[in-house]
Amino acid sequence: MGKPLTENPLRVGIVGCGKIVGQYLENFRKLDDVRLAAVADIDMERARTVADEYGQGVRALSVDELLAAPDVDLVLNLTIPAAHAEIALAAIAAGKAVYGEKPLAATTAEARKVLDAAKEAGVVVGCAPDTVLGTGVQTARKAIDDGLIGAPVAATATMVTPGHERWHPNPDFYYVPGGGPLLDMGPYYVTALVTLLGPVVSVIGAASHTRSERVIGSGPRTGETIPVTTDTHVTGVLVHESGALSTLVMSFDAVATHSANIEVHGSLGTLAVPDPNHFDGDTRLFRLGGSEWETLPVSAGYIDSGRGYGIADLARTPQGEEPRASGTLAYHVLDVMESLLDSAHSGKAVATTSRAERPVAVPLADIARAGVTGS
Repeated sequence: MGKPLTENPLRVGIVGCGKIVGQYLENFRKLDDVRLAAVADIDMERARTVADEYGQGVRALSVDELLAAPDVDLVLNLTIPAAHAEIALAAIAAGKAVYGEKPLAATTAEARKVLDAAKEAGVVVGCAPDTVLGTGVQTARKAIDDGLIGAPVAATATMVTPGHERWHPNPDFYYVPGGGPLLDMGPYYVTALVTLLGPVVSVIGAASHTRSERVIGSGPRTGETIPVTTDTHVTGVLVHESGALSTLVMSFDAVATHSANIEVHGSLGTLAVPDPNHFDGDTRLFRLGGSEWETLPVSAGYIDSGRGYGIADLARTPQGEEPRASGTLAYHVLDVMESLLDSAHSGKAVATTSRAERPVAVPLADIARAGVTGS
């Protein structure tokens, strides 16, 4: 089995102190497996603010200083997608493990360089989303593994919103290549589908680019127009290695939907899976011959979890084994999404070039208090 990555709490340095960092900091405070050592940002004042608010001896450093710091075991990469590969490669070159926000990189070519460099250096790469480790998706997975819906046949995954520019003060990166609804929100849904149904072998896609400009709706740039240079509505079919077919709809152009975030259909029933953008939520089952939906009891996953639990899971992973929120899984998810866009633009089915094993299931556990409550 080997030993965990570190015998002590995993010492983490954060690069990128933007909007998402607060969610990680909140959970780091309750995870015994993780200790925040330092933070860095291109805006030093922002880094100092985060360090001061967190306290506990956390230092505000430049990026170069953080990468060189001897008390940082893992770099948490919270930069914008276009910088994911650059920061990951620099961290790996410094001998650090890496855990990145999604996607792993802006392209599979960049992501491949990250994984190859990590393999050569002998360091671990993990990547968000870790939402699939929570009780929502994991309870749904256990229902599938326990045969409650029989043989899985198909799934649907739907995410529609009129656009992030309505609430995000700096939404530019959502509307350039490497952004868009598929690369922004798709990782949650595709990672959940792979967790539930296994890896994807081919895809068929279609996409549209309906507007060339968007108007920022909040913050100091309210009213400013930004260009749109990427697809803003993407749909397609994922063919899983198991034979199951998943239909995916990701849109920054639609207003609302009554559709479940994810449904999984089997020969004996259908599961309504909670929003994969969250860690918990009700999993509901409609059985063949039944008359109504039933809510399944929580039976698997990390209890009351949040962003950062993937890092705690990585810290507990024996040396030589893949963490559940692994770089390999994130690469496969990126490959699926990139292949879907390639298919949309070519009008042809595209085979994926990567494979990732379905991650090991998460038993019901509360790692914030280091107490396993079930199996």
